[in-house]
Amino acid sequence: MLYTDLEDILGKVRASLEMEDVAGAVAAIEALRAPDQADLFHELEDEHQTALLPRLDPEDSADILEELEDEDAARIVATLTREEAVRIIDEMEPDEAADLIGELEPEHQEYVLAKLEDQAEVRPLLLHPEDTAGGVMTSEFLALGRRMSVADALAALRTWKPDAEDIHEVYAVDRFGRLVGMIGMRQLLMQQPELILNDVIDPETVFVSVAADQEEAARLMSRYDLASLPVIDTQGVLVGVITVDDVIDVLEEEATEDFQRFGGGEPLDRPYLESGVLTVVRKRVGWLLLLFITETLTGSVLRHFEEQMAAVVSLAFFIPLLIGTGGNAGSQTTSTIIRALAVEDLDKRGLLRPLLHELMVGVVLGTILAVVAYGRAILWGTGEAVALTVAVAIFAIVIWANVLGSVLPILASRLKIDPTVVSGPAMSTLVDATGLFIYFTVAGIILAI
Repeated sequence: MLYTDLEDILGKVRASLEMEDVAGAVAAIEALRAPDQADLFHELEDEHQTALLPRLDPEDSADILEELEDEDAARIVATLTREEAVRIIDEMEPDEAADLIGELEPEHQEYVLAKLEDQAEVRPLLLHPEDTAGGVMTSEFLALGRRMSVADALAALRTWKPDAEDIHEVYAVDRFGRLVGMIGMRQLLMQQPELILNDVIDPETVFVSVAADQEEAARLMSRYDLASLPVIDTQGVLVGVITVDDVIDVLEEEATEDFQRFGGGEPLDRPYLESGVLTVVRKRVGWLLLLFITETLTGSVLRHFEEQMAAVVSLAFFIPLLIGTGGNAGSQTTSTIIRALAVEDLDKRGLLRPLLHELMVGVVLGTILAVVAYGRAILWGTGEAVALTVAVAIFAIVIWANVLGSVLPILASRLKIDPTVVSGPAMSTLVDATGLFIYFTVAGIILAI
């Protein structure tokens, strides 16, 4: 979605291209900030993207590719000559370059890697799965010897002159490259020049394993308010750093996946409007078929209690009310529990406390809804017996839905299954069938049918 002023600039760029004024289009794009350049660039036709990208300053071209989705960036790079691609990718951050190269064809990957000036920084990053800490870390960081003086450390910083990632912490390593501590830039600047790093660093450094899930890295950075997070291998060697901008991307990606699973579907690999119809169908049809089959349990329950419904027809009036309320109560609980697990308000190993908590919540909510349901049934003229049946059933169904909604996400988390798979439609479908069974069982007891 382009801002209004960007839409105006987009119109001017397109007008310049129609008049074959490529220089004018380049000047208009280079006057923008990197995120705005990427938004504008994304709106251009493929042939215009291919024509413009090599004409831009390589740093601007690299910034644009970093802001685009990896698949889109790879598609554009594939249309360039190999020399043009190398010249632009050379200006990218190592982690961003690795993500892009990972989307290219194998023969194209090898050519680009062989020609990069910093291939030693990029190549190791391709070895790690993209959803791990190693997959999102950057290999561009400064590690200093633990026995270096503060004065020498500051001199090393001035020599390195990083121009891409902001430096927030300086890491100290031993002679084997193993992480031994860190110190913030502000604290380093305030130390006496003759002091040794080993005496001023914080040895209690928060770090993450290279094989850890990217979501775990994001949780650590959020929990401890870190601007960067060191990544170590199995030997304790510092191999990379995750920066806060990488974490923002991870959190956005994880939130998007969770929202899509909440609706009963598999996460899309690309932005919604760029996902083909067949791709969207493939992501949704499996869950729809599964939910369709499980929903037949509802029909089976109705058939089983066919005689009771025939004896007291008014029981059928309340079926939508009961299963809808049960499904809503279960979905409310699952969404609360899943969020609590995500922000670590709950220990996934502790089942009893959330179960008892939701049981009490269910009793209170069930009582309120039972009173309302009883009054509604009386107003419909169904008689006190049927009204009592509906009230007792909805009381029991709400408690049952809350119990299921609290237990299933925690069990799924224990089994290393994403808890969101038991949310939304899945929870509603399960509560529908079991809720009807509760309803007609209560009806059989109270109405003696």
